[in-house]
Amino acid sequence: MIIDFEALSAGEIYHAMTQTVIPRPVAWILSENEAGDFNLAPFSFFTALGSAPPLMMVSVGKKPDGQFKDTRTNIEARKHFTIHIAHRELATAMTETSRALPLGESELDRVSLALVDFDGFSLPRLADCRVAFACELYQIQEIGDQPQSLIFGKIKRLYVADDVANVDSDGRFKVDAARVDPIGRLGGSEYVSFGERLVIPRPK
Repeated sequence: MIIDFEALSAGEIYHAMTQTVIPRPVAWILSENEAGDFNLAPFSFFTALGSAPPLMMVSVGKKPDGQFKDTRTNIEARKHFTIHIAHRELATAMTETSRALPLGESELDRVSLALVDFDGFSLPRLADCRVAFACELYQIQEIGDQPQSLIFGKIKRLYVADDVANVDSDGRFKVDAARVDPIGRLGGSEYVSFGERLVIPRPK
């Protein structure tokens, strides 16, 4: 099967891409509005970009009415946000936070998730997530005919739960991916949980 993207609408292309670029990590983003209220939403067009500076990128679309999503608005205004990596037990709560809510209503009021201080950072983090990144806004770019906001965040601090990380015999920081048990996004309503781990040394 060959699919000609030039013959498809933006919606059809989105569907084809999300069915085939799999699995995708999910950035579960906590942001803060001007009133000091928190917004929490998942985004699966997301990746790490580099280490000098340490950057994350998340692509955020618009609301059905064409306005910017709250996450984008909050990050541009407040310049800080927290990215979480959700695990299997949090999949239902994470999906619930993708619901479109009226202005001023927080996703945190609809899910039973506690916040805790993120040491040394201006925003809290979700207590139950095993990995979280404290980010400050680095840059926002608008791309495309129906503009997507590419939000670049500079990582200031990293939280990793003590029970999923250690220092190996070479003195290097090591995360046990199976214990993190991250979920990845597939197409439609499907997710994938962490499965078999392959260890294949890179050629020298």
